[in-house]
Amino acid sequence: MALVVPVGCAGKAVSFPAHVSRCRRAATSFVTFATPSPVSGGEAAVDWVEATSNFFEKDTRPIMLFDGVCNLCNGGVKFVRDNDRNRNIRFEALQSEAGKKLLRRSKRAPDDISSVVLVEKERSYIKSEAVLKIMEYINLPFPQLALFLQFIPLFIRDFAYDNVANNRYAFFGRSESCEI
Repeated sequence: MALVVPVGCAGKAVSFPAHVSRCRRAATSFVTFATPSPVSGGEAAVDWVEATSNFFEKDTRPIMLFDGVCNLCNGGVKFVRDNDRNRNIRFEALQSEAGKKLLRRSKRAPDDISSVVLVEKERSYIKSEAVLKIMEYINLPFPQLALFLQFIPLFIRDFAYDNVANNRYAFFGRSESCEI
């Protein structure tokens, strides 16, 4: 997969590398700016969905990944547990080995603790989408509130989410270890 940008995008001229033939230059309307780096150290690519399928073999409930040292996140987990009478959601700290594997399954870096992640068997949700999906799993009135909040555009919800997430340690502090 490569990052491809239209030629002349933003009014700037883009030159083709010397190894691209003249006829290909004329027929091409896109330029490749970046390609993914090869797997380092000769490692084989890992299918993280397959590698983590055992998390959902006997228990199909979704897993909420959270920052285990964040006081806001720990409070959020306690809130969800208190309002999830049917125990619909499982929990795992982002910093744990299982959390890192599930992050990779969700196509995120294993050290990315910037967002809550809800991992279902078939799909993962991040940021405000994860919060709304979690609200759908817990007791009334939260599923109805999630339905209402879905009408707010995603970029606005994620902007608000990012502002809180980026300042969570300053506002709410952090603990030395995961409290859950």
